[in-house]
Amino acid sequence: MTDSAVRALGEPVDEDALTLLRQGEMELEGLLPDASNTTLRAVITLDGVTARCIYKPVRGERPLWDFPDGTLAGRESAAYLVSVAGGWDLVPPTVLREGPLGPGACQLWIDDAYSEDAGELVGFVPVDEMPDGWRPIIDARGPDGRRYRLAHADDPRLAAIAVFDVVVNNADRKGGHVLCTPSGRVYGVDHGVCFHVENKLRTVLWGWAEQRLDEAAGESLRRLAGTLDGPLHRVLASHLTEAEIIALSDRVHRLLEEPRYPAPGSTWRPLPWPPM
Repeated sequence: MTDSAVRALGEPVDEDALTLLRQGEMELEGLLPDASNTTLRAVITLDGVTARCIYKPVRGERPLWDFPDGTLAGRESAAYLVSVAGGWDLVPPTVLREGPLGPGACQLWIDDAYSEDAGELVGFVPVDEMPDGWRPIIDARGPDGRRYRLAHADDPRLAAIAVFDVVVNNADRKGGHVLCTPSGRVYGVDHGVCFHVENKLRTVLWGWAEQRLDEAAGESLRRLAGTLDGPLHRVLASHLTEAEIIALSDRVHRLLEEPRYPAPGSTWRPLPWPPM
C-alpha cells in the first residue's frame, strides 16, 4: 500500500509519518508489560528524522478463539485506514511492516499522550463526586465498600470514538485505550480485535445508547460509504477478508439508514474486561 493509496481515502494524512513508519530503521527500547499481546516501544529513524513507535509483532499475538491467528496486526492497520476514510483522524498513523521480530503493526507513538489523562473523560468515579453532565454506565463498589460509577463525559471527542467503534465493531474499547494530549487531542488505540463479522461491540462508551447521531457522525459515515466500493475496499483487502469488508459496509449503511447509537445487547457481554 502506497502513500498515494492512503491519501486517496481522505484527509488529513500525515504522509511523513507513514513514510517514517514504513521505511525507518527500528531499534527496540523495551516491552510494555501490561499488554495482553507482545507490545514493544521502539525508536524509528529515517534520513535523520527520529520518532518513537509501538511495534506489535504477529508472532507475539495471543491466540483467540474468535479471531483467526496472526490477523490482529492487520486489523490495527485497517482501523487506521477506516479512521482516515471517515475523516475521524482519531487513530495514530499505523502501518503493517517487517520489524526486528518479523511482520507486525507499527503505530506512531504520540508524545505526551497518556491513558491516565483520559480519566478526565472516562473512568470509575465515586457516585457522590460524579461530574455534572457525565453519562453513567454501571455501578460498582471499591475494596472499602465505597460506591463508584463507570461513566464518561458527554464530549464530542468521545462521541466520535463511539461511532467509529460501532463501524469497526470494536470488541475491546477499554477506558485505557483512550489517550489524551495536553492540547486536548483525543486518540483511540488498540484495535486488534475489530472487524469481526458477528456483533462483538464491547465498549465503555455506551452513554449515548439509542440516541440519534449528530450531523458530524452522518458526514463521516457518508464519506466512508463513498470509499467502500472503491479505494478503501482495495486497501482493506490486504488486511481483512471479503466477508469482513462486506460486514463493515453493512454496518455503515445500517447507521445511515437508522442514525442512532446502538444499545447493549443481551446475547453478548457489552463491556470489555477490565473496563479500564
